[in-house]
Amino acid sequence: MTAKLKLLKIRRQHKGEFISVKMQEIERSNNWVRLSWLKALLADAGIQAVILDSHTAIAQGSIDMLPQRLMVLDEELERARYVLKTAGECQD
Repeated sequence: MTAKLKLLKIRRQHKGEFISVKMQEIERSNNWVRLSWLKALLADAGIQAVILDSHTAIAQGSIDMLPQRLMVLDEELERARYVLKTAGECQD
């Protein structure tokens, strides 16, 4: 797992304004089934995760040049790693 800081823009649902949050990459893969599974594990633990680059990966076809990234909020990174480790899904 890598831990690259990314600054992303997300939309607040209740006011429609944009806020900036720091997110970190917890997994990078071309396997969208695995990423969906990891996202579901994190959601079950109450951790919101986002899969980035999925539209680009679909557009480039099956040549697997651009992996998708599973991102979590910076402050939830350690907890997310713990959840994936206890589930036996940690790739460190």
